[in-house]
Amino acid sequence: MVGCGTSIVDPRPTDEDPPHDWDVLLVGIPVFALVGILAAGAGLAPPVSVTAAAGPGGQGAHASSTGLLIAQVGVIILAARLVGRLFRSLGQPQVVGEMAAGIVLGPSLLGWIAPGLSQYLFSPGSLGGLASLSDIGLVLFMFVVGLDLDTKALRTNGRVALVCSHASILVPFVLGAALALHLYGRLAPPTASFTGFALFLGAAMSITAFPVLARILAEQGLSRTRLGTLALAAAAIGDVSAWCILAGIVAVVRVGSGTADLWIATIGSIAFAGVMWFVIRPAMRILERRFEASGRLTMDLIATMILVALGAAWVTDSLGVHALFGAFLAGAVMPRSPELTAAVRERVETVTVVLLLPLFFAVTGLRSNLDLLVDPALLGDVFLVFAVAVAGKLGGAGLAARATGMSWRAALSFGALMNTRGLMELVILNIGLDIGAISPSLFSIMVLMAIVTTMMTTPLLRLLKPSEAGS
Repeated sequence: MVGCGTSIVDPRPTDEDPPHDWDVLLVGIPVFALVGILAAGAGLAPPVSVTAAAGPGGQGAHASSTGLLIAQVGVIILAARLVGRLFRSLGQPQVVGEMAAGIVLGPSLLGWIAPGLSQYLFSPGSLGGLASLSDIGLVLFMFVVGLDLDTKALRTNGRVALVCSHASILVPFVLGAALALHLYGRLAPPTASFTGFALFLGAAMSITAFPVLARILAEQGLSRTRLGTLALAAAAIGDVSAWCILAGIVAVVRVGSGTADLWIATIGSIAFAGVMWFVIRPAMRILERRFEASGRLTMDLIATMILVALGAAWVTDSLGVHALFGAFLAGAVMPRSPELTAAVRERVETVTVVLLLPLFFAVTGLRSNLDLLVDPALLGDVFLVFAVAVAGKLGGAGLAARATGMSWRAALSFGALMNTRGLMELVILNIGLDIGAISPSLFSIMVLMAIVTTMMTTPLLRLLKPSEAGS
């Protein structure tokens, strides 16, 4: 483990806040650029067809037998623990290895090494039960993400965190939308509009994996430094903003040209968010008082919270947005008692992280076909996706941090942290594939990008660490 050090962890700006001119440049200009990109792409046509990836689609899979489902779950958990431990020994967070384990079980490796075993365990018709379990796991995971949202940090870290976080969203968003001008005629689904494709690609480029980022900061001893605090605050603000933007994009893609349906989804989502914040959030304080009175988290309390999460997920899905947005919102409105939050997280995370999330990684891996990426016609696109992803997130966040007065070393460290995409990127990509916003080929490219950019974070932090930090 590299020592903590202090040289890159004191990104104190020369002034308390960045100059107001930078606010306009970092936030205003990308918005105008995005409008221009959408206008320029309005006349483009998608390809007639795209190469399909192996693995289950978003709909139509048949439920597997109980025996086969048990075998699938057992193999997935074993692979997740083994590959996760291997990656941890290499200095990577275990979750990165678990993400890679999903690829290992997919057609790109297991399907190549042992096609008969792969077909027996993970035939497309047997994955319905596995996909359903992984969906429940995602709902519970997003509930925990919302539960861990530090609203105090959002309020107290000032305009520096706000400017840095929004720049780290807008710059990659605009670059992703600009990349859509090139990719739309090559890798877009035949039924996707340019606006939906470009907006979704921009959103997928702009996300930061808040949970993975927090784990990396803890492992590197940076959680309580100014850099760590600022990165967590910026990631929290950015994720809330990005998920709100994504909710609107999903509604646009799902309803297509139906203006009435879009208004229903938009107004309904806003109204539901208001009900959750102003009605459900105060009501949930009853749970906090009961927890404090009993001194323990009872089964009734945890069941009530899970029911709220499931109910919120059902409402947002019914509105035409996505179930995960409701689950995240349910977590965000839960009481903020540290003891209650820790108790709920321990109960929910145990099953979610060990059992259900590996199923999601496996389903993602089964939907990815990395064999497509060796196609010479796609190599240039793969390079462009990686270049835009790193330039937009690491470069955009780093320049924004530098503009607030950080040293170059600290600013690049901040950018490297914001470039951590991890699990949240896979969640977004699966949403995009399910709703027809991206093609299977682009899905596979973006999955690989998510894993590689997450793996970059720890080595980059070690590289930027000053020699006097020790080891």
